[in-house]
Amino acid sequence: MSEKKLALVTGASRGIGRAIAKELHQKGFLIGIHYNSSKESAETLLQELGDGLLIQADLSTIEGCDKIYEEIKNAKIPLEVLVNNAGFVKDNPIFNASLEEFDQMVNINMKTVWYLTKRLMRLMIRNRSGRIINISSIIGSIGNPTQSIYGMTKAAIDNFTKTAAMEMAEYGILVNSVAPGFIDTDMTKDLPDDHKKMILDRIPLKRMGKPEEIAEVVGFLATSGSYITGTVIHVNGGMYGG
Repeated sequence: MSEKKLALVTGASRGIGRAIAKELHQKGFLIGIHYNSSKESAETLLQELGDGLLIQADLSTIEGCDKIYEEIKNAKIPLEVLVNNAGFVKDNPIFNASLEEFDQMVNINMKTVWYLTKRLMRLMIRNRSGRIINISSIIGSIGNPTQSIYGMTKAAIDNFTKTAAMEMAEYGILVNSVAPGFIDTDMTKDLPDDHKKMILDRIPLKRMGKPEEIAEVVGFLATSGSYITGTVIHVNGGMYGG
């Protein structure tokens, strides 16, 4: 275990985060499996991988981010990859959306990405090496009805990626975003059939993506692409080209 480098994946217990954790484990990383409330799913993933670090933390709070930093620091395993995957979405038209919903999405989708990166990049700077991969969204680029707040936060992540890449380049740290399109997860499974059809009509490949297809791109950025930084890679079946 000590010979491996660590890849922390926030929100790793399900969906895209789970697929990313599996992909990075296959590439030889020890996985920091972050979760908040999905303890059983996280423990099942740990059993599937065979090794790893389980880290429970509420990323809607600064204290949760600090807890992750302390656990990673105390593990004394070189942190090579940070995947900021955890996110929160609540659909609502602008005139119905509440300040509580705004604060929730800003805290988890924006503030956490900024603060957790700020803290953990120090561990990477010491090693003069690291990859930071932020999971944003196609919605941050094209917008979507009922997702004004979510889209704002995801657009902010892409902008943060560009600035962080500039600041971290001198330390050998690469920073990129992966922006998924519509992916076949628990969230999209619950969409009404007419909504799904409307989405599929806009996708040239005529299907939703798979979590594993996002994970493949993250795996590439975590291990290859040594001249790629400050970039947003769109993975959406041709729906948007960036």
